[in-house]
Amino acid sequence: MNSEKVLSYFKEITQIPRESGHEEKIVAYLQEFAAKHNLECKTDKAGNVLITKEAAPGYEDVPAMVLQSHSDMVCEKNEGVEHDFAKDPIRYIIKDGWMIAPDTTLGADCGIGVAAQMALLVSDMPCGKIECLFTTSEETGLDGAMALEPGFFTGKVLLNLDSEDEGEIFVGCAGGIDTTAEFNYKNEPIQSDFVLQEVFVKDAMGGHSGDDINKGRANAVQLLGRFLYSILDLDWQLVTIDGGNKRNAIAREAKAVIAAEEDTLEIINERLEEYAAEVAEEYGAIEKDLKVGYGESNLEKDSAIDEMTAWNLVAALCASPHGVLAMSQEIENFVETSTNLASVKMTEPGVIRIGSSQRSCVTAARRAAAAKMEACFVLAGAIVKHEGEYPGWAPAAESPIRDACVASYKKLFGVEPKVKAIHAGLECGLFTEKFPGLDMVSFGPTLRGVHAPGERLDLASLDKFVALLVDVIKNFK
Repeated sequence: MNSEKVLSYFKEITQIPRESGHEEKIVAYLQEFAAKHNLECKTDKAGNVLITKEAAPGYEDVPAMVLQSHSDMVCEKNEGVEHDFAKDPIRYIIKDGWMIAPDTTLGADCGIGVAAQMALLVSDMPCGKIECLFTTSEETGLDGAMALEPGFFTGKVLLNLDSEDEGEIFVGCAGGIDTTAEFNYKNEPIQSDFVLQEVFVKDAMGGHSGDDINKGRANAVQLLGRFLYSILDLDWQLVTIDGGNKRNAIAREAKAVIAAEEDTLEIINERLEEYAAEVAEEYGAIEKDLKVGYGESNLEKDSAIDEMTAWNLVAALCASPHGVLAMSQEIENFVETSTNLASVKMTEPGVIRIGSSQRSCVTAARRAAAAKMEACFVLAGAIVKHEGEYPGWAPAAESPIRDACVASYKKLFGVEPKVKAIHAGLECGLFTEKFPGLDMVSFGPTLRGVHAPGERLDLASLDKFVALLVDVIKNFK
């Protein structure tokens, strides 16, 4: 088993549609792979796949080890890019030691873990029994892991391959909850002397709502809400609004179509230009490509959102919390609690839906963050619901697999790896509930820009990731 083999499998995976909730083709691919190599395979009702490789002769007494990745990916693309995630392969390039998807997400989160498991399953490396678990819909709420039945796998040691920083071994993670607010609005006629215009925030960096939440990146939905709130003293109508996408991604783009008299639009545009300069000053050190502006609208519409709902929505978007809410008092430089204002959508007639997610390794703090979001939108007249809560993963005082990984890393590379917790959600928290006594760690190669177009994989780190994985499996007793 080597990194070239892992990368070859990952390149195959990039050709397979596997958006969360639509993993049929990747599930079939894994089943066909198992059949081709005469490996035991089973699939549950949620689409979770377990492929088992029995122990090599002489290794029957080695503890069975579970390797786990999720088979789905976040599907994001830049505005204006023609790409259908339901059928089109991911377009990637290799440049300066990185594998990059320039205009979409790459899916290395967690496709590279899937590829590593496949390479291990077909290798001739002598080792104990290996159970490779591929879960579904991790990115939209850990649905596959939640649906796992006790006893689906038998191993008591688990390597989660869903981390994104080579040289770091993770032994804990945040739990999460999703919060949705809905405004019901009425249509009111656009005034006859009003002209339509689009205002926008675009080309923000975005990123992972857990791993990148502390990096000070702009949230396009929040920035748009701030501007619209600043012009509520003027006479205009909100026609449409749209921003963000996935709950676990920081919003990169947001836009609204407004209607006003031409003289009023001139004032709005002057204010928007001033606002753009303020935003550039606020985020210029981080957001090099961020754009705030206005342009003509091609929308053909004669109605707008009723005034009261529009005012309440804009006020709530401006007031909504986003970002880090608390840092850990126990782990240095570790985000304890955060919230992500993820999206605002008008996908159904008469309904405006705001999606958000809250994370924390402390259950009470996670629920308090969700309550804070709820209170903000309830006060504005929205209907709020919470769903998809999943637990965090608390670091264990004793962990043989953690100790083995640290020893292997130091032996291979001459330095100690960082042992830490991660603010992102991992399925390990659910595994602790369903499979008591499971000894777990999580590690992976270096990925950057996950959950956003331009996602990339550091190929040098892939070599080290594979070397560590092989050494741990060969030597763990």
